[in-house]
Amino acid sequence: MFELPDNLHPDCGPVAWMLGTWRGNGRGDYPTIEPYEYGQELIFAHDGRPFFHYMARAWIVDENNEKVREAAIETGFLRCRPEGKMELVLAHHTGFAEIWYGEAGDGKLELATDAIARTESAKEVTAGHRLYGNVEGDLLYAYDMSAVGQPLQPHLWARLQRA
Repeated sequence: MFELPDNLHPDCGPVAWMLGTWRGNGRGDYPTIEPYEYGQELIFAHDGRPFFHYMARAWIVDENNEKVREAAIETGFLRCRPEGKMELVLAHHTGFAEIWYGEAGDGKLELATDAIARTESAKEVTAGHRLYGNVEGDLLYAYDMSAVGQPLQPHLWARLQRA
């Protein structure tokens, strides 16, 4: 059973339901890659200040849900502002970093990119949109991406359960 921490910062209230570790499966697709299935773990941690530390890792799975290889890793900070305003700062192992802005409330968090920087060897990513929702106690999310000359479109979606 999930319990709110005693030291939860008031600005974090709209996303408090996200705290903890989530695991599950998802699907990826994009015009420049073959569709794939993946497993994923998300961790949202809080220490009383107005932000969550965020860490996500994924792995490609086969038709039997067996791990084939490691996949994406991202980490950052979900900065909670007054009145449900949110800022997300993310870094990816693939060589790019992003600034996101959005809003949270009623069991939902929606974010869009404001700025993206990349290293010389990283693929071009130009925009993103993320939607997280609390659906029947699970964390569902969808990530739309614009990259490598493609317009903004669905890329990843998953359903995760609280670990």
